[in-house]
Amino acid sequence: MRDFRRTTHAMTGLANDTFIRALLRQPTPHTPVWLMRQAGRYLPEYLATRKKAGSFLNLAKTPDYATEVTLQPLDRYDLDAAILFSDILTVPDAMGLGLRFVEGEGPVFDRPIRDEADVAKLRVPSRESLQYVYDATTQIRRSLVRGDGLQRVPLIGFSGSPWTLACYMIEGGSSRDFLKIKTMLYRRPDLLHQLLEVTTCAVIDYLTAQIEAGAQAVMVFDTWGGTLAHGAYQKWSLAFMERMVRSLPREHDGFRVPSIIFTKGGGGWISDIAATGVDAIGLDWTMDPAVARAVVGQRCALQGNVDPSILFGTDDAIRAEVAAALAAFDSPRLPGHVFNLGHGISQFTPPAAVTTLIEAVHEMTRADAPVAMT
Repeated sequence: MRDFRRTTHAMTGLANDTFIRALLRQPTPHTPVWLMRQAGRYLPEYLATRKKAGSFLNLAKTPDYATEVTLQPLDRYDLDAAILFSDILTVPDAMGLGLRFVEGEGPVFDRPIRDEADVAKLRVPSRESLQYVYDATTQIRRSLVRGDGLQRVPLIGFSGSPWTLACYMIEGGSSRDFLKIKTMLYRRPDLLHQLLEVTTCAVIDYLTAQIEAGAQAVMVFDTWGGTLAHGAYQKWSLAFMERMVRSLPREHDGFRVPSIIFTKGGGGWISDIAATGVDAIGLDWTMDPAVARAVVGQRCALQGNVDPSILFGTDDAIRAEVAAALAAFDSPRLPGHVFNLGHGISQFTPPAAVTTLIEAVHEMTRADAPVAMT
């Protein structure tokens, strides 16, 4: 049996601290699991709450609703972490760009960044303008406390990376080719740098406030970092994330607050990501976990990374993919693995398939499981 008791994070008040311990590369009784977009449109209870809220923005900006949908997947599944329900575009919205969501199109900014005058207007938003996020964070933390006074699982806060936020701010919404931001990058790099400077300061303050409000780990979603060329990624995305990681509080209330960076399409740069000082790297499904571990070693933990599409397979197929992923990570024999999808869960995912996946992770990695299963 694996002796996971020798080292402990000892986060007082947590009934289940396996997620935090895994991020800190400490032994755990099982491999922790949570899912990107675990609160979302694949759950009928989420759709019911979304209908009550009237709009996605009202859902995200109302702490009662945000708390309700954050807790829904934890009430249904045996997850090892909760993640704040919000959106990565809250920061540019608070910077005055006028966010709205269009059916069939996604997020749209009414006042995108186009020129020097637009960049010059950008300011770090006041904390008051994002108070609804911090109120939701505090409310969720309180709601995670059980009747015996212990908190069920840790709460993750998050933000988009400066580069990813800049993509939306300059493109005005989603994009296939990122032509506008890449034109600015190569024609007016000074303007893009100025925009990223302000956005980085805004995100540092945003995540710091989430930590102060109750987030026990923070994750940076660099969704569009993989659209950059080698060299450009290091300069225009990673450098700003490194500043964020090194500027965030490392502790709060006497406990470590681990950080995670997830760059979609960033498998070729994981050694560079590890050098930022981040506690964990999120991997998408294109990255071989064994290669990732060989490159990173024990510099940081790894999170990921199965294809979300496996959740459309049979129970046997799901279990087989889980077993293969765990073997590739050598999890949990080597500490420092958080099981997750390689990106967000699809809105069409059958909820029962998620049960199969989570149960498989726990069954195959619990302390008394046969070593051959891990």
